[in-house]
Amino acid sequence: MDPVTMARRLGEGLLSFPVTPFADDGAVNISAFQDHCDWMLRHDLSGLFAAGGTGEFFSLTPEEVVDVVRAAVEVRKAGVPVISGCGYGTAIATGIARGAEKAGADGILLLPPYLVGAKQEGLAAHVEAVCQSTGLGVIVYNRDNAILDDDTLEGLCERNPNLVGYKDGVGDIELMQRIYNRMGDRLTYIGGLPTAETFATPYLTMGVTTYSSAIFNFMPEWALAFYNAVRAGNHAEVQKQLRDFVLPYITLRNCGRGYAVSIVKAGCRVIGRDVGPVRSPLTDLTEAEHAELRALVEKVSAGSLVGAA
Repeated sequence: MDPVTMARRLGEGLLSFPVTPFADDGAVNISAFQDHCDWMLRHDLSGLFAAGGTGEFFSLTPEEVVDVVRAAVEVRKAGVPVISGCGYGTAIATGIARGAEKAGADGILLLPPYLVGAKQEGLAAHVEAVCQSTGLGVIVYNRDNAILDDDTLEGLCERNPNLVGYKDGVGDIELMQRIYNRMGDRLTYIGGLPTAETFATPYLTMGVTTYSSAIFNFMPEWALAFYNAVRAGNHAEVQKQLRDFVLPYITLRNCGRGYAVSIVKAGCRVIGRDVGPVRSPLTDLTEAEHAELRALVEKVSAGSLVGAA
C-alpha cells in the first residue's frame, strides 16, 4: 500500500493494537501472536499496528519488533494495512524502519525517542531521518518527550511526502487545532491518548476520524459498537458506555503504574485468550484486580464474555 492510500485507509475506521504474547520463558510467542491477530482480523478493522505501545514495543529488541511485524504480515487481511512500531534513538529507529519495510509492513508508527528531551530542531532531524530511511508511510506519535509544534510539523511535511499521519497522545486541544487548521487533509489524524474512547467524541469534531483501541484486544464487538456510536453522533449511547464501562475501566487501570498494557493482557485472559504476562519492568494485575476486571467485563457483556475464544 502506498503511503497516501495507507493513511486514507487508516482514517476510515477503527484501529487495533494487538498485544505481544510471551511464553513462560519470556520469549515472544509468535504462534500465539498470529492466532490473536487472526482472531482480531475477523472483525472490521482499518489498521493493525504490530509491536506498538500496547504490543510492548518498549520491551522488545529491534530484532523482535521485525519478527512480530513479519508475523502480522503473514496473517494480514486484504485491505487492512500493517503498521510497525518504531522508535528509540535515530540510528535504531532507522534500522527498525528498514527492517519493517523488508518484512512487508505498510507503514511506520514513530514513537518518541528513548529517555532524552530535545529541541524542535533535533526532533525534526530525528523524524526526517526515519522518513528518509524508508519508502513506507510514516505516522509520528506526538507525546511525552517528542511533542512537535505546528511549525515543525509543517516543515517536515513539506520535505517528506511519506510523512502522512499524526497521532496525538497529548490532549492539548489548542495544539491539535493549530495543527489541523494548518495541515488540513495533508495528514491523517489518529487519537492516541490512553483509553482513547474517552476522547473520541470531542476529537471527532476536530477532524480526528479514528483512534487506537486497546480494548479491541478482548472486546472487539464492544469496541466497534462504541466507535460506530461515536461516528453516528449517538451521544446518549456513548455516554452510557463511558459510564458503564470505560470510566470504571480507567479507574482500575489507574490502580497501578504501567497498567495501560497490563490491564489489556488481563482482559485477554478474562475471555480465555492466553497472551502470557507482561515483560518487566511492567507488572501484571493482582488477583483481586483481575477479578474486578472480570466482573466489569461480564457486567457490560450482559453476563456472557464478549468475544470468548
